[in-house]
Amino acid sequence: MKIARFSRVGFILAAAGSAVGLGNIWKFPYIAGEYGGGAFVLVYLLTVLLIGFSIMIAEMLIGYMGRRDTVSSFEELAPTKKHLWKFGGFQALAGLCIMIFYSVVIGWIFNYIVTSFTYLPATMQEAENVFGSMLHSDFTTQFTYHTIAFLWITYVLNRGLKGGIEKMNFFLMPALMIILGGMFLYATTLGAFSEALHFMFYPNFSKINGEAFVTAVGHAFFTLSLGMGAIMTYSASLEKDANLVKNAFWVVFLDTAIAIVAGLMLFTFLYQYGSGPAKGPGLVFISLPAAFYEMGIIGNIFAILFFIALAFAGLTSSVSLVEPMVQYFIDRFSWSRLKASVLMGLFFWFFGIFAILSNIDGAKEYLTWGSKNFFDWVDYITAAIMLPLGGLIMAVFVGFIIPKNRVESIMRPQLRWAFDAWYFSLRYITPVAMFVVMLSLMGVL
Repeated sequence: MKIARFSRVGFILAAAGSAVGLGNIWKFPYIAGEYGGGAFVLVYLLTVLLIGFSIMIAEMLIGYMGRRDTVSSFEELAPTKKHLWKFGGFQALAGLCIMIFYSVVIGWIFNYIVTSFTYLPATMQEAENVFGSMLHSDFTTQFTYHTIAFLWITYVLNRGLKGGIEKMNFFLMPALMIILGGMFLYATTLGAFSEALHFMFYPNFSKINGEAFVTAVGHAFFTLSLGMGAIMTYSASLEKDANLVKNAFWVVFLDTAIAIVAGLMLFTFLYQYGSGPAKGPGLVFISLPAAFYEMGIIGNIFAILFFIALAFAGLTSSVSLVEPMVQYFIDRFSWSRLKASVLMGLFFWFFGIFAILSNIDGAKEYLTWGSKNFFDWVDYITAAIMLPLGGLIMAVFVGFIIPKNRVESIMRPQLRWAFDAWYFSLRYITPVAMFVVMLSLMGVL
C-alpha cells in the first residue's frame, strides 16, 4: 500500500512539527541553564549542523528511496546478502515507547492550561508543592488528561497523512510560532532581555565538559526527531523531484530557531522576575508559573498562551511518534488505518497508566527498580539506547550498506561540492559520535 502524498509545504510543516516538540520549549532551555548558557548553545548549534543535519538527510533519503513504512524501506534498500538490515526499520518502536511518558507530560500541560485561567502559584515553593501534589497524589487528574491526549492523537492518526497530520500541522505550527513570536516580542521590551541574550550567547567555557558535549549531541538528536522513523515515514510521501537538502534545512532551521526563541523568552521572564536561569526540568512547571504570577493579570494570559503553545508542540510531535508503527501495520498486515491507529494508541495509553502510577505514592514502590521508576526507565531506555542506536543504524546503512552510486546519484546534484564532506561525516564521524553518546548515556564511559 503506497503512502499518501504531502504537499511540499505540508511536508515541511509536518516534519518540523515532528521535530518541534517538548524538547525545544521545555527541555532545551533548562539544559542550556544547567550547562552555563552560551557555551552549551554553541556546542549544540555545532552538533545540529555537523551531526543532526547529516543524519536528517540520511533518514530522509531512506524514506524517499524506500517509499514505504520504515521496515519495508530498509528491506527494499538492503542488498540480498545483507537482508538482516531490514530489522533496522524497527527503530520506529522508539517513538511508540517514548509516547508512553510523552502523553503523560502532555496531560500535565493540559492541566496547567486549565488551572492557569484562575490560579498561579505565588512563590517557587508553592509552585513546587502544586506540581508535586499533582505528580505524587493526583492520579485522577493525570489519568483524565492522559486519556484526552490519547483520544486526540488517535483521532488525528486515523484521519491519515493528508486529512489528519497535514491539516493539524497547517493550523498548529503557525499558531505555535505566532504565540511564541508574540511572547518573544514582549520579552524584548523588558530590561532583562539583554541579560538573557548575554546568558544565551556569551560562551562561558568553564561550564563545558565531556558530559555537556554528550548531552548536546543526545539532545540535538532528540529534538530533531531522529532515530525513531518519523522523518523517514514522512519522507516516503515526498514527490520524486523533492530536494531533500532544502527540506532538511528548513526543518532544522525551524526546529533550532524555535528552541533559541523559547530559551531567550523564558530566561528573560525568569531574570526579570527574580528567578534567574532555573536548573532542571522544573523550569516550565515550577519556576515559570511563579514568574508569571509576578506579572499580574498579564501573567495569567501569558501562562495560558505559553502552555497552549507547549501543548501544540507536544501534539504535533506525538502524532509523528506513533505514525511510523501505524504505517507499518497498514503496509505489512493490510490493517485499516482505524485499527492500526486505535491499537497503537491503546498501547501507549495503557502503559502510560503505569508511567503515572510509578510516581504516585503508595503505588510507585511496586513500579521502581533500582534507582528508577517505570516512567524514568522508559525515558532512559529510549534516550540512552534506542535513539542513538537508530542514528547509528541509519548512518552505517546509508554510508556503507546502500551502494554509493545509488546514494550519489540522488545526493550529489543536491549537495554538490558538499557531498564528499557529508558522505565522509556519515561514514566516520556520525557513527562514532552516536556510539560514544550511547555508551556515555548508558554509564559505560
